[in-house]
Amino acid sequence: MQDNRLYHRLLQLDTYFFNFLRISVFIVMAWIGGLKAFHYEAEGIVPFVANSPIMSFFYKNAGHEVVNEDKKLVAEYTLYKNPEGKVIQKNIDWHKGNGTYTFSYGLGTMIVIIGLLVLLGIWFPKIGAVGGALTFLMSLVTLSFLGTTPEVYVPNLGGDDPTPQFGFPYLSGAGRLVLKDIIMMAGGLVLFSDSLKKVVRPSDQ
Repeated sequence: MQDNRLYHRLLQLDTYFFNFLRISVFIVMAWIGGLKAFHYEAEGIVPFVANSPIMSFFYKNAGHEVVNEDKKLVAEYTLYKNPEGKVIQKNIDWHKGNGTYTFSYGLGTMIVIIGLLVLLGIWFPKIGAVGGALTFLMSLVTLSFLGTTPEVYVPNLGGDDPTPQFGFPYLSGAGRLVLKDIIMMAGGLVLFSDSLKKVVRPSDQ
């Protein structure tokens, strides 16, 4: 009997659980979206955007290839990456010409807006449903980078011995971050469904 009471009390908490999920998605979106206003973050997403068939047109130099110091033909952007925390003016100038920062500002704004729509779902289910759907779609695009961006996998850089693990399925740090978006995708679907139920059957809430 006591187990049944506990079970029913836990069921009554589901609204709070869904709202906690909404708040969590908002925090992630607002934080990551806000960071897109800073150069280091804008530069960090260049490999993803430049290699994406649905986003590369936002950059002026996405398809350019050049010869590096090792006499290898590489994507031009690879020569202009500032290590996080380091400022190299010639790299910044290249990114300005590439449209790196302009695109990042727009993307960051969009991500923050999606986060706000999800958060508003606490009070406005229709808006929340839109936010959940957009979260799903955004995560779907992000996950597509696993198939388009070489940097998401461990590269074969050589060394004293042959590299034991490289390429698919060995995810780099960037790849591991991208893969986590599958959780965000699932969260978006769950919140879309919950918001839609409140719109269709408000008397049940």
